[in-house]
Amino acid sequence: MKQIFIRAKLVVAICILSTSALSQANMKANFGQGIKLTSADTSMTMKFQLRMQHLFEMQQDLGEDAFSDEGFESNYLVRRARLKFGGFVYTPKLKYKVELGLSNRDISTNKEDGNGRDGSRLILDAVLKYKFHSNWSVWVGQTKLPGNRERVISSANLQFVNRSNVNSKFNIDRDMGLQLHGNYGKSFVIKPKFAWTMGEGRNITEGNFGGYNYTSRIEFLPMGEFTGKSEDYNSSDLKRQSSPKLAIAGTFNFNDDATRQQGQLGSFVYLQEYDAIADAFVSTGNYATADLASLQLDMMFKYKGISMMAEYANTQNWDQDGSESTSKNFNTGQGLNMQLGYLFKNNFEVAGRFTGIEPDNSMSGISKINEYTLGASKYFVGHNLKIQSDISYIDQFGKDGAVRFRLQVEMQF
Repeated sequence: MKQIFIRAKLVVAICILSTSALSQANMKANFGQGIKLTSADTSMTMKFQLRMQHLFEMQQDLGEDAFSDEGFESNYLVRRARLKFGGFVYTPKLKYKVELGLSNRDISTNKEDGNGRDGSRLILDAVLKYKFHSNWSVWVGQTKLPGNRERVISSANLQFVNRSNVNSKFNIDRDMGLQLHGNYGKSFVIKPKFAWTMGEGRNITEGNFGGYNYTSRIEFLPMGEFTGKSEDYNSSDLKRQSSPKLAIAGTFNFNDDATRQQGQLGSFVYLQEYDAIADAFVSTGNYATADLASLQLDMMFKYKGISMMAEYANTQNWDQDGSESTSKNFNTGQGLNMQLGYLFKNNFEVAGRFTGIEPDNSMSGISKINEYTLGASKYFVGHNLKIQSDISYIDQFGKDGAVRFRLQVEMQF
């Protein structure tokens, strides 16, 4: 109930500020492009957008409980509901972005592990971007790390209802700190990216416990930039590239003394010791740490409605403290995701995806999983208004298979 009141106050405050700004600024509004305000002296701009996703999902196990109440699940979710703000202040070289997540899935925390350092996750992005050189810009604040392509692609611009298992288990997500982004070339483009961050994810409420997090990424576009803004970070070929376009990239991430299962994500991991009286391992109250090293490779290809994307991820534990006595282990292993889609001229798209993950024994509670997915999407106003559905066969080793169906509506103005 307290969270509901907080969200209501936030929305009221935004409406008041927007009304005040409108009286002193020029306004432009187009569906899908948001509401853009420009100050009278043109020293600042602000673009405001609202987006939401409504998801229906059901899953049927194919084992002994097939077609019974025990083997069937269904759910309806407001999967995402977000407010986005962006623009520049003082000079067009100094840009900002703020994104707030309002749905329960966006702001949920890991309170089950008894740790109070992971506070409310209302803030997704709060970042300043300053272009100090024609080829370089520095980012300060909290935002996505330059990691695997599928993670950096906005959840509004996906080809399927949601991201793959590879992203879910191995992505490096958001973090707080500094980033450096470069851009060189025209016919052959190279984009180096670097980040130095805290290593514990977004909205941590207390000081950093372990070491820092270091990320390096390099992207190659051997056929030049894609037609359209950031089309190498949109899943479908909605711009119908008139010539073949290819992006290839690799990321290396090192999280020194990570204290969460996935570095920036997951529960905090605690050391345990054996209690002879209880005849069980109990938490010492102290963190376990691990040096997590992640390698991520990805590519994107588009041409005349055809889109292909592939990703490989591998996370290894280079040095874990107390590996034999932790209550939950760190997520390590490897995964592969491949998807192919074709967009017809009536903006109806069909796509197929294969996802496979092979966790190490240290990935708590997760076994090897292969997923085979067939998706269909209808784009009314690009990604800003669309209906998507997909059906998947889930083959989890050591368990019965399952079939999952999802249907989702996305709107962003």
